[in-house]
Amino acid sequence: MKQEKMKVLLYLKKSGLDKSGKAPIMGRITLGRNVAQFSCKLSCNPELWNPRESRVDGKSREAVEINGRLESLLLSVQSAYQALLSKGCPFDATDVKEQFQGSVQTRCMLVERLDMLIKEKESHVGIDIKKEAIHGYHSTRIHLQKFIQKKYKVSDLAFSQLTENFIHEFGQYFLGECGFQESTFYNIAIHLKTVCRLAYREGLADVLLFDKAKISKGDKKLPKALDKSSLDKLMNTQFGELEEEIETARDLFVFACHTGAAYCDLMALKKSHLVRDDEGSLWLKFNRQKTGVLCRIKLLPEAIRIIEKYRSNERETLLPFIGYATYQSYLKALRLRAGIAFPFTTHTARHTFATLITLERGVPIETVSKMLGHSNVSMTERYAKVTPQKLFEEFDSFLSFTKDMQLAI
Repeated sequence: MKQEKMKVLLYLKKSGLDKSGKAPIMGRITLGRNVAQFSCKLSCNPELWNPRESRVDGKSREAVEINGRLESLLLSVQSAYQALLSKGCPFDATDVKEQFQGSVQTRCMLVERLDMLIKEKESHVGIDIKKEAIHGYHSTRIHLQKFIQKKYKVSDLAFSQLTENFIHEFGQYFLGECGFQESTFYNIAIHLKTVCRLAYREGLADVLLFDKAKISKGDKKLPKALDKSSLDKLMNTQFGELEEEIETARDLFVFACHTGAAYCDLMALKKSHLVRDDEGSLWLKFNRQKTGVLCRIKLLPEAIRIIEKYRSNERETLLPFIGYATYQSYLKALRLRAGIAFPFTTHTARHTFATLITLERGVPIETVSKMLGHSNVSMTERYAKVTPQKLFEEFDSFLSFTKDMQLAI
């Protein structure tokens, strides 16, 4: 049986103008005497519509995006027609419409479209893209898929399943559970926005997702740390009987200041991570969740005191759990309560350990690097720039403070 040729017409539904005066763009599939209509889910100013070309006139950003999506849409209809034709069974215009709409829905996947972008970027390496820049895209893919699998229990999400809050939830996961900084997530967000913009332009997404989402660039300056006066104020802050949670948040922060543990590692520390050396000194030994690098930290008296304070047989973890968002809000309150001048975050505790607790007391930078779980010493050198003179001023302190901190484990 000879199959009729298909015709596709795009037109404006001028009777359906919206409040801004734009008319919806419709499509009509004709196959023999059979007709099926569908919405393109696009609209434009009737004065700019070119009925002969089935396009929007002009070179504005809006015109280019709409025409690009219409071109992609027509290709999808043609692909649906060819797919039905290859089956060798009779079909009509409605079958083409259903095949086309179904194929669009099934291929509108976030990670899949990101993979396409990565392949495109890889083809430009050495031309207008440096090889190192590709690592950022691969990192985005890894963390994005891990987040989707953890939260949604699937490997990928269709664009139609995404909400505007998705990027903020991903950010909370990336900063809190993975332990990265805001400046790193800012780059991740750019990749995510790029994928969504391409999907919208290609007709894979009905709305332009995350276009107006505000993402902080973070602070790329030298890391800020508390000085001794500020840390003492925080440690000496008193709380009432009904302020157990904020007191716990304070103690967790102080513990991090004396161990250098990032929030995600802090919440995952278990009793099995505590080890004693041959001299009976207590150490923390764990792999960083962010990098997998081994951290070995000799516990100072203040850290041991906090462990003892929160010791419990009812949980496996060393310390009580506080959600990332709640923890951050408590830190803001603690700053005001203690009268500390600059805002500090969960990561400030890690910076404080690197500078005030170790480098300023003369601990060798190689030792500090291993305690922080840095993959190389150059990362730790950022902290060394903060206090270059202290290493000489406190040489005597260095001799007494580090004589038992050799990494023998």
